[in-house]
Amino acid sequence: MPANRSLALVVRTVDVFETSLVVTLFTRELGKVAALAKGGRRLKSPFQGGLDLLGVSDIVLLPKASESLDLLTEAAPVERFPCLRRDLAALYAGYYIAELLTDLTDYHDPHPKLFDAARITLRHLGDPGLRARRVLRFELACLREIGLMPVLDRCAHCGEPLGDEDPLAFGPATGGTLCPACRPGHPHVMSASRRTIEGLRALASPGDAWREMGMGGSELATVRQTVGAVVSHVLGHRPRVWPFLGV
Repeated sequence: MPANRSLALVVRTVDVFETSLVVTLFTRELGKVAALAKGGRRLKSPFQGGLDLLGVSDIVLLPKASESLDLLTEAAPVERFPCLRRDLAALYAGYYIAELLTDLTDYHDPHPKLFDAARITLRHLGDPGLRARRVLRFELACLREIGLMPVLDRCAHCGEPLGDEDPLAFGPATGGTLCPACRPGHPHVMSASRRTIEGLRALASPGDAWREMGMGGSELATVRQTVGAVVSHVLGHRPRVWPFLGV
């Protein structure tokens, strides 16, 4: 089979044998792939530093016909994110992005828009004022790309427009907001203020509305918990990096 070339974000590395690595890469053209990097642990690695965790590299893969690991033959560094080296909170946010890409996507299922979103988010995690909002936008981008973005402008069950009630019913397991008529009988439904839902809409929308949201720390924390409930439901567990994320 011919070799494949793509940009890739290194989201996981595992030491194997004495000198090699198994790497999980989220690539722009090929989706998530797992590959063996022979000699990747050597002091003078043939991969020229292209296997650094949370770095973007230009990689060449030799795919295998069976279910065995692909073979990584080249990995040259393209972009590193300095803020991850000097800011612990930014680094944890980067780990969280890697966890979402690893756990929410399937192997060999390309999502170029999600790759671009991850790269842009990693570039700007050094801004503490907007870090939480950028991570939230990335979470929502993940949900949108895998087809599980919650409904925020109508009832997820019957499709009717939402009324003027406040708070609103929000079901992580039922696909989003629910009208009063549809709320009974649905398990694990939480209450979300209208302001929280409006914040989610702004974060999920294109443009700069998410930057201009007039939300304080406590309000943003509520949005954070609401999105986290959806992500945890989709994963079947709370993300491992979750306890280390700040608002």
